[in-house]
Amino acid sequence: MGAHERRNQILEILSASAQPVTGASLASRLGVTRQVIVQDIALLRAQGESILATPRGYAIWDLPRSGGIIKLIAVKHDFDQTREELLTMVNAGVEVLDVIVEHPVYGQLTGQLSISTPDDVDRFMETIETTQSGLLSSLTDGLHLHTVKASSKHQLDRLERNLQDKGFLLSD
Repeated sequence: MGAHERRNQILEILSASAQPVTGASLASRLGVTRQVIVQDIALLRAQGESILATPRGYAIWDLPRSGGIIKLIAVKHDFDQTREELLTMVNAGVEVLDVIVEHPVYGQLTGQLSISTPDDVDRFMETIETTQSGLLSSLTDGLHLHTVKASSKHQLDRLERNLQDKGFLLSD
């Protein structure tokens, strides 16, 4: 299989999957190394393909057709409160699409999350802890934004109330 055909296969696999697909799984299915997959994904993105790299694997990013209401939420908390913040969000029924910080040198830095269940929160926190990678918000003393997706305004209102009650929500 040539590189062009392999990249088309990657797009087909990702498009057909309801869940993110790991680089290792793609590599195994296509008979190449994970590094080849990483390079293929980079080339596909450079060609304009909307591929997300999430903590759970690669996924096609198709926000306009995904439905729901999208909103940016500004929050601030320390590392020890991260699990509670994320659980508050998913327990309110929203999906946490990403985290955004404003870096003084690099400008806006965004990390894709795609967290929608308590299990996703557990996997995210386990990965942060085992890799000792740290959070993007550690660059900004805990101040960060999340893009969240909800199915209703009611869910977003409930989320903001819950975050306010816990002292996480930044407000005027």
